[in-house]
Amino acid sequence: MRAFDLLGTWPVERVSAAVIDKRGEVHVHGDETHEYRLASISKVITAWAVLVACEEGTVSLEDAVGQDGCTLRHLLAHAGGYSFDGDSPITSPGKRRTYSNTGYEIAAAHLAEASGFDFWHYVGEAVFAPLGIVASEQAGSAAKDARLDIVGLSLFLAELRRPRLVSRETFIDAVSPQFAELEGVVPGVGRFDPCPWGLGPELRGDKWPHWTAQSNSSATYGHFGGSGTFVWVDPLADVACAVLTEREFDDWALAHWPAFSDAVLSEFSR
Repeated sequence: MRAFDLLGTWPVERVSAAVIDKRGEVHVHGDETHEYRLASISKVITAWAVLVACEEGTVSLEDAVGQDGCTLRHLLAHAGGYSFDGDSPITSPGKRRTYSNTGYEIAAAHLAEASGFDFWHYVGEAVFAPLGIVASEQAGSAAKDARLDIVGLSLFLAELRRPRLVSRETFIDAVSPQFAELEGVVPGVGRFDPCPWGLGPELRGDKWPHWTAQSNSSATYGHFGGSGTFVWVDPLADVACAVLTEREFDDWALAHWPAFSDAVLSEFSR
């Protein structure tokens, strides 16, 4: 059974997927025009906008943002000490990997203030337009409310695989462990010590069980979303994958996603 055929066995009403193979060819499956809520994949888009702004000199990763001792770097790496959705810090910066929507919303507000633009307007100009992404007007939380169709997401996936909007130095920083010793929880997946994270993307490292495949290398980076979505790039296989559904992430995803990613790596890394 080919990788895309497995999607027909998933307990979802709608699914679209894209794979970029090691030659750079893009393979798309499913409805190409339906816009899905990306959920937490939005965080990687937000992080990329912040990184572009850093290169422009609009902001710096070392900007003091949020509670005392917290920087933009802390927030993008879920090390700012904020809870999942609460406004108040629950620990000091750099103490634990505390996965946080709030941290990303604070980061987005900082970028908006520094740039003088509405956050989503900035994303449109700095990320979507240069990549050729056409999307409806974005609104809502920078942590969870971006909407794209699979074609648009595949263009962003290509950027994650071979960045054009940020320098090589910035990209390496983004996919390298930040505050590498921190333990923490990947929501819905488990607690890991350490729990490596980059500037936006989650880093696979030695995490297992995990939402990626057992055959994904430890260098794999990406993100999943609570609306049943994910993106990953495996730089060793030189393959990237994105999937969009509209079924809330739970045990069904952990049962089906790793097998699909295994099949993707087997089929498209040759």
